[in-house]
Amino acid sequence: MSFNIENIPHYNEIHAAHGTYNENDIPAKRTATLVERQRNQNKVLPSLEDAIRFTGLKDGMTISFHHHFRNGDYVINMVMDVIARMGFKNLVLAASSLTDIHEPLIEHIRNGVITHIETSGLRGKLADEISHGLMDFPVVFRSHGGRAAAIETNELHIDIAFLGAPSCDPYGNANGYNRDDDTGSCCGSLGYAKLDAIKADKCIIITDHIVPFPNAPFGIPESQVDCVVKVDSVGDPKGIMSGATRYTKNPKELLIAKTAADVIEASGYFYDGFSMQMGSGGASLATARYLRDKMIQKNIKCRFALGGITGQIVSMHEEGLVQKILDVQSFDLIAANSLKNNRFHQQIDASYYASYVNRGSAVNQLDFVILSALEIDTDFNVNVLTGSDGIIRGAIGGHPDTAAGASLSVVVAPLLRGRIPCVVDKVNTIVTPGRTVDVVVTDQGVAVNPARPEIKQRLIDAGIQVFTIEQLKERAERIVGVPEPIQYTDKIVGVVMYRNNTVIDVIRQVKETTL
Repeated sequence: MSFNIENIPHYNEIHAAHGTYNENDIPAKRTATLVERQRNQNKVLPSLEDAIRFTGLKDGMTISFHHHFRNGDYVINMVMDVIARMGFKNLVLAASSLTDIHEPLIEHIRNGVITHIETSGLRGKLADEISHGLMDFPVVFRSHGGRAAAIETNELHIDIAFLGAPSCDPYGNANGYNRDDDTGSCCGSLGYAKLDAIKADKCIIITDHIVPFPNAPFGIPESQVDCVVKVDSVGDPKGIMSGATRYTKNPKELLIAKTAADVIEASGYFYDGFSMQMGSGGASLATARYLRDKMIQKNIKCRFALGGITGQIVSMHEEGLVQKILDVQSFDLIAANSLKNNRFHQQIDASYYASYVNRGSAVNQLDFVILSALEIDTDFNVNVLTGSDGIIRGAIGGHPDTAAGASLSVVVAPLLRGRIPCVVDKVNTIVTPGRTVDVVVTDQGVAVNPARPEIKQRLIDAGIQVFTIEQLKERAERIVGVPEPIQYTDKIVGVVMYRNNTVIDVIRQVKETTL
């Protein structure tokens, strides 16, 4: 098609001297200094109430939060208290995860402020109450990658995101740390908040530390932020190393970790330039220590470490053993501060991390992942969400995302927890399907999924004894017997979504026991 100059918009209005330009349409030139502009022309509002009014919250809307402060989070309870006082009802709370510290939400549920929850996990009293039927509408549980995909496809539409940040400038450039060495409320990566900021209709940054513009490099840019509110404190940094994240001295867990490292070494996926992710449990975190020793012995390096990042991974990075870190969540303060100080420690958002609609997501680049479990069944299905009593007491996290994406997924768990077997005939709740689980490592033996015969042979060739998963189950039952089945009502209290946002299982209300 030939170009016709007359097709230019407003061409007929243009004349030689001035065209369509009109000086009266142009704002007056600003002549204030940078300091004056930041003080008088910014996005900072006086209070949460003002921010809520400004962003137009209405009954029935969906509000979102992140969990980067983990059990040190102050933001969710603070915001929900204000929202309740303002009289809002029937809200959907879409948090990346909820922990013990969020027990006050129980009253907001009872009072009708919150009528539905979407999350990756629940713990503590809140989880117990929901397991016993607190909510009329089931909680929807999504993996981190599944939540990202649901937000990207608008299956989960966020009206207003309330995002806590340890530092922010007056225009909304926010980060998970402070560059002035004030450790304050440091949480590190804002990976689960980043996508909320991008996709929410409105975004409020809540901070306890307003810094001069520009707060760069930033985790969330000002272009995604509508307003900023300063509060006394957004969280306790000591709380980020809580919940499932802990370093172990338990001999049983150390044995599991050493065995898992031996499995990785023999698997064919331990070579110069490999990629990895460690889980958040004691044994899976300890595995990194043993892998470090093997890397030094073999003079090999890891191309990148992914996921929730710990101080151990940071130490390996600073030693030169791990070349790059892709951090969607910082699991301790060493990792949080490394993000500030190490050039190749990069924070990533949840879509980059694990969304199934993102073909380049980082989980698809993993050689291996080490994952924890509450239960594994004889079909290799894994439960990380409900306990042996049927009570919700965990989080899906990135478990099914990494198991599906990694070339080798290794699940670690003790054969027994007290008198409770961890290898069972059928798990209470399927979170990660067995077809994506390759190896199970316990303190009393290793089992390989029959779908991976080449892995089994490599382990045998390396001198590692391999059992069937049925043999591990039978060994557990010989020691402690077969537990009584959990009694449930018909009421569904939770819907478990697989990472592609199809329903993989449901959680039913635990039946009250009578003495």
